[in-house]
Amino acid sequence: MEKDVRIRRSQPQDAEALQKLMHEYITLFYEQTEPDPKQTAEVIKRLMEDEAFGVQFVAETDDGLAGFATLYMSFSTLKMKPQAIMNDLYVTAEMRGGKVGEKLFTACVDFVRDGDYASLVWETAADNEPAQAFYAKMGGTLSEWLHYEIS
Repeated sequence: MEKDVRIRRSQPQDAEALQKLMHEYITLFYEQTEPDPKQTAEVIKRLMEDEAFGVQFVAETDDGLAGFATLYMSFSTLKMKPQAIMNDLYVTAEMRGGKVGEKLFTACVDFVRDGDYASLVWETAADNEPAQAFYAKMGGTLSEWLHYEIS
């Protein structure tokens, strides 16, 4: 039986569960260095309080949080409007395949459209074929722009 999943903006009572999910996302899913818990808590708090910085959506079931999506804000000079960057879309392993990712993604798209943003942009690893298939299914297209970075 499919669990009832509710998508909503994160709230202060979600902070502890979100910190655990973000830790899992960073260290287990992406195999990155463990983040500083204090810094993670500060980012979560800022996402709840400062929409100009970003927003976070959570997927909630009766058992707790099952995923999250994080949007950070930027600006499109070409369109003279704010732009949202979906930096994270994460669903717990046990909830994958249950349309939780679709619901989180749709909440992000709705937020951008309702807020009259220029666009929603995101990236995924070149070898992450499941994510690429998911984003294509959701209507995403490859940008004409190439992504560069310096570390």
